[in-house]
Amino acid sequence: MRLASDFAEEHGKDACDYAYRAVVNFEAEGEGERAYLWFLMLIMLGDIASYRLNPDGPLTIH
Repeated sequence: MRLASDFAEEHGKDACDYAYRAVVNFEAEGEGERAYLWFLMLIMLGDIASYRLNPDGPLTIH
């Protein structure tokens, strides 16, 4: 989560777009594991952007 938080802080509203492009590009190159990593990052970035996840608070899994 720390990586996603830092990425969101550095890139702001463009962070999700960058992560999405990374997913698409790595998939096109046949790099499934790297694409999956960026896909997970994209999910966390989306949660951060929509305030469903507070990067400064503890992570709670239900």
